[in-house]
Amino acid sequence: MNRRYFLQASVGLSALSLLRLNAQSVAPTKQVGLQLYTLRDDIRKQGIEPILEQVAKLGYKEVENFGYGKGKFFGKTPSEYKKILNDNGLKPVSGHYQTGRASQDGTAEGLATNWSQILDDAAAIGQQYAIIAYLPPNERKADDYKALIDLLNKHNEATKKAGLTLGYHNHDFEFTQLIDGQKPYEMLLKNTPVVMEMDLYWVSKSGEKPLDYFAKYPGRFPLWHVKDMANTPQQEFAEVGTGTIDFASLFKQAKKAGLTHYFVEQDVCKRPPLESIQTSIDNIQKAKWG
Repeated sequence: MNRRYFLQASVGLSALSLLRLNAQSVAPTKQVGLQLYTLRDDIRKQGIEPILEQVAKLGYKEVENFGYGKGKFFGKTPSEYKKILNDNGLKPVSGHYQTGRASQDGTAEGLATNWSQILDDAAAIGQQYAIIAYLPPNERKADDYKALIDLLNKHNEATKKAGLTLGYHNHDFEFTQLIDGQKPYEMLLKNTPVVMEMDLYWVSKSGEKPLDYFAKYPGRFPLWHVKDMANTPQQEFAEVGTGTIDFASLFKQAKKAGLTHYFVEQDVCKRPPLESIQTSIDNIQKAKWG
């Protein structure tokens, strides 16, 4: 090898090594999701298109829908909504729905009513999960929970056949109530095969420990809501990374829990919601967990 060729080769190898070192020093972008309910007021005022564009620019890669009704997502047909998502590089992993049992005007939609159409439309946009989001106070009696268990069991297979997975999202009342001596959350875990979308804030707010449930029911928690709790007497919602929840410890048990996707959500924000979700994703991207 002549001296000139050797120097050229050495420079090339040095540059390649430097590129590799730089690549290793840059942390990979995390697949952070957002529950769009956080931005409900902005969506109502501005429409879904500009909001999803801003969500994508902040670095979010996945979304969880809410507000489906009359065959549409945020007033858009499944094909229209799917295009908006695709144009912004967003993946609609999951969606929130009601049971469809409680309605004053006969217009309820959900598990007990038009579930077949809901599944068709969810599949059309590429959703993987259909989650029962919330039980209103008039659906929390003993008979209501027993009926819910029947509904979840009845529609679990149909949901699978449509290519989706049925699940349930908690608040705190499922842990603070007792039905025949059992917590409703335990009743759902023991008596249905559906997955659980664990809201880490609400479990913690109730006084329970998420890690206890991961250990007792491994693999049942593929989805999480990641929201923080302010270090105040009120324990209000806070941007992720600014509160008291030990996400590092929770994410260490992600495999045991069965975690596949997680979503930032902040039910109430003290600042503009877009600023709040920016703080949350920035803190997640900088964190060693997630």
